[in-house]
Amino acid sequence: MTVEVLNETDFDVAIEKISNLAAFTIAKMKLHPQTDLSIIFVDRDSIAELNKRWMGEEGPTDVLSFPMDELRPGDNSENAADSLLGDIVICPQVALEQASLANKPVIAEIDLLLVHGLLHLLGFDHADEIEHKEMFDLQQKILDEWGAIS
Repeated sequence: MTVEVLNETDFDVAIEKISNLAAFTIAKMKLHPQTDLSIIFVDRDSIAELNKRWMGEEGPTDVLSFPMDELRPGDNSENAADSLLGDIVICPQVALEQASLANKPVIAEIDLLLVHGLLHLLGFDHADEIEHKEMFDLQQKILDEWGAIS
């Protein structure tokens, strides 16, 4: 498994911790151990540009997910070996603002955004009430289990 973490910002990103959480989540979702993932931290202007280009939305957002090989949970067959899960783009400046509003550490918000983005790569969504509950319950379960071991 390769988890590539790139930080294109001045924000101090805990790259090893982010990589470990991504690997933990990939394992929890029972993906093939040779699945690859890219995580990129960008500034407000860069994520606003991506948000406009790919989502048709104005302004910066916290996280964007760009799936590649359309993997799904449990996809750990040899056919899934060397698959590229996709790219997760996170804006730490927006994460910091959200963490401040929620009165929690920014790393907790970044962890949440990472897991949230990864679940989107696996086809989870929150467009309706049932999908929302399923995705957010799973997201919280993964974060709780991660918190118990990290």
